[in-house]
Amino acid sequence: MKIKQEEITKKIEEQDYLQDLETIKYSEITKTKLKNIATKMINEAVQAFKHDSLIQTQLAISGRRPMTFALESNIINLPFANYKKISNFCNNEDEYEVNIYFETISEYVNVSHFRIDILGSSDEIVADPEKYSALLVKAIEEKIEVIRNYQKPETKTKKTK
Repeated sequence: MKIKQEEITKKIEEQDYLQDLETIKYSEITKTKLKNIATKMINEAVQAFKHDSLIQTQLAISGRRPMTFALESNIINLPFANYKKISNFCNNEDEYEVNIYFETISEYVNVSHFRIDILGSSDEIVADPEKYSALLVKAIEEKIEVIRNYQKPETKTKKTK
């Protein structure tokens, strides 16, 4: 799937995209449940691409260290929340390949509380959804481990004389 910068910006601004949110408690996570949710998220992305639509599908995990994992379709590695910045990186004439980006949002992931990685292009995901479901499960499991083991940096206070 390809799209022009102006068109994607307008769709995001008008929230003209498929949206889904799944919420689960940390204590309820199992490998099977994660696999089912990841498969659902990838299948939603495939359906969106088949209808030339954008997508934002999220998994929110509540608990002591809350976290949200999202898949968003975009032409650049920016979350939908920063869609106005897309024009800084793309022109209005060219069509750009739409990719799926995997986002991790948690105050326990890193100092910025946010991480974004490319999962694959729209064409790759449509061609092999099973592969990308497995990759998504692995990515979520890795980020859960990072969040579980995250140590916040110590804040240094200046000593006054």
